[in-house]
Amino acid sequence: MLARRQFLGLGAGGALLGAAGRASAWTASAPASMREPGAPFTAYGVPSEWEQEVTRLPTANRDVPGNGASWSPLHLLEGIITPNGLHYERHHNGVPRIDPTTHELLVHGRVRRALSFRVQELLRYPLRSRICFLECGGNSNAAWHRQPIQSPAGHVHGLVSCSEWTGVPLSVVLAEAKPYTDADWLIAEGADAFAMHVSIPMRKAREDGLLALYQNGERLRPENGYPLRLILPGWEGVTNVKWLRRLRVVDRPVMARNETYSYTELLPSGKARQFSHTMDVKSLLLQPSAGMRLPGPGWYLLSGLAWSGRGRIRGVELSTDGGQHWRAAELQQPVLSKCLTRFRLPWQWDGAPTVLMSRATDTSGAVQPAREQLVAARGRHGYFHYHAIVSWAVGQAGDVRHVYGTGTGDSHDSNAPADIDSGWF
Repeated sequence: MLARRQFLGLGAGGALLGAAGRASAWTASAPASMREPGAPFTAYGVPSEWEQEVTRLPTANRDVPGNGASWSPLHLLEGIITPNGLHYERHHNGVPRIDPTTHELLVHGRVRRALSFRVQELLRYPLRSRICFLECGGNSNAAWHRQPIQSPAGHVHGLVSCSEWTGVPLSVVLAEAKPYTDADWLIAEGADAFAMHVSIPMRKAREDGLLALYQNGERLRPENGYPLRLILPGWEGVTNVKWLRRLRVVDRPVMARNETYSYTELLPSGKARQFSHTMDVKSLLLQPSAGMRLPGPGWYLLSGLAWSGRGRIRGVELSTDGGQHWRAAELQQPVLSKCLTRFRLPWQWDGAPTVLMSRATDTSGAVQPAREQLVAARGRHGYFHYHAIVSWAVGQAGDVRHVYGTGTGDSHDSNAPADIDSGWF
């Protein structure tokens, strides 16, 4: 492994030699694109026809098609911002069609002033923007299985995305409603057919809650909460209620289905973790990752993403020998709190089989655990909040496979679930 500056100085080794060879055969004849006029203007841009494979992967409940998820193709993207059309989805009863001219947000309960806001009224408030990630609490849940699943990285870990969200700070609206001193919770409710509702601690709502109206500069899309959604930076996706219609101020949590039956984790002790809202420190190597193939020995630029709901990513280490040695990766700027962080590191593969790993540390001091550590602490009955180190084995032929640690998984459990959509849909 080399520093990025050394890597660029070498011209990526064989890659530069190949480019030089092609340059010598290059001819000055104009390509077809230079000999005829291009396409006319369009009202809304779409991807190139040669990028049609870069799509979300929907996984729906067989009996209730509106209940399921669409995974973001992380392994096919770069940078830290997820395009709106590729942002992951998680719906419990489909995407509602909501007219923004009639939609209202009600703030009521243990407040001195009950308030109701139309969307156009919220748009008159001073707006604030925040770049942060959203991650479903069930992201990466297939990694709890005893056998490592062999699917592209985005199709296992792609229930995380990152956007610039713009809207009204929730603290501003709460200040106008004037909650009573014993009002420690909010019940946030969506306008979908599932009537999603969850309990939000008042301290989090006031700290950095956002009533989002825009995503990456444009109005929210229907699948991401149009016309209004709640954003709670660093907290699990289910608390970021889409199609927000009501905030009821109360003195205790509502104990809804999605904070009792779901999004809780049964531990080996027999107790259950509940209200584990904050997403833990995590990283994922994406280039290369499962299903890819290295064409041969030579220089490669390892690349991936890291994130934490507890703050900024302080560092990411990479191992190219199954965890025996670790080297600090370069973090792409800006490195923001509760935001995806891109990391990169050059690596020269000698053609021998090996295992690639990434390990992140955040500013709270938390370190991404090894898989065996996480399983020992949490057991396998929770199915939420998986954030252990992910390992990719590179074979002699350059094929990349998902493995656990330096091996191929715990093959002794023949009853382990095999499909990715079990456990929480």
